[in-house]
Amino acid sequence: MTAPARTLLIGSQGQLGSDLRRVWDGELVSFAHGQLDICDRDQTHAVIANAAPQLVINTAAYHRVDDCEENGDRAFQVNALGAKNVADAAREAGAAVIFISTDYVFSGDKGSPYTETDIPMPLSVYGASKLAGEHLVRQSNPRHYIVRSSGLFGLAGASGKGGNFVETMLRKAKAGEPLRVVDDQVSTPTLTYDLAGKLQELAATGRYGLYHVTNSGQTSWCQFAAKIFELAGLQPRLTPITSDELAAPAARPAYSVMENRALTDAGLSQPRPWEEALADYLREKGHLVR
Repeated sequence: MTAPARTLLIGSQGQLGSDLRRVWDGELVSFAHGQLDICDRDQTHAVIANAAPQLVINTAAYHRVDDCEENGDRAFQVNALGAKNVADAAREAGAAVIFISTDYVFSGDKGSPYTETDIPMPLSVYGASKLAGEHLVRQSNPRHYIVRSSGLFGLAGASGKGGNFVETMLRKAKAGEPLRVVDDQVSTPTLTYDLAGKLQELAATGRYGLYHVTNSGQTSWCQFAAKIFELAGLQPRLTPITSDELAAPAARPAYSVMENRALTDAGLSQPRPWEEALADYLREKGHLVR
């Protein structure tokens, strides 16, 4: 099968949206955050009906995890009710929908990679809002792809976050700032270019359902930072700390590595290791020295 000929992309200026525009085959109609407010049901239905797509990709999200703790209403408006608006409008237009979710739907207590059949138990408002979005999308549009990923980094940087973890670490290191990074939260950093490519492949299968899509391997945030500095030829003072020492407003899962089992079941190959993806990212950004 081939990917849908006409696709509507919501969130075109973010990290993932920017890479989807780079890799997508076929006609892609794109809307940035300022052009379409998914919390506005009437606008969302009108835009999608007018575009008449075969597939709608919703990358819009309120993903400032700590801010979600203080702004729970906003988190659920965007990540849950907004997702429902998009899924409803896609269904009425005769289109399938892709909804991007997160590893933060899990508690982190399992101790081994989570599969698509594991029961979610979010620890934060952000995770709860994304899980609610999953349920609403599933209920609203039977032709859905719900895709969980983790630790996203991409060339465009995260809209609303002022960059991404890689760029933040490089900026602080070059400024000579001492770095204290949590070492007891383990997940899989995922390059948005790689995720975008897998979304393209997935859309071509017509196999709707729930998928985990991350790069291969696992690491802590502190170990991720250490690899960034190694590849960039930097030697800042890097101190591992615990989540308790960080004392962030939102709780994060201690272990949220996900197994991409459904990808294999769909006949698709596994994404490459995160270390290879990071090296390519640093090379393209001009940071790689080795």
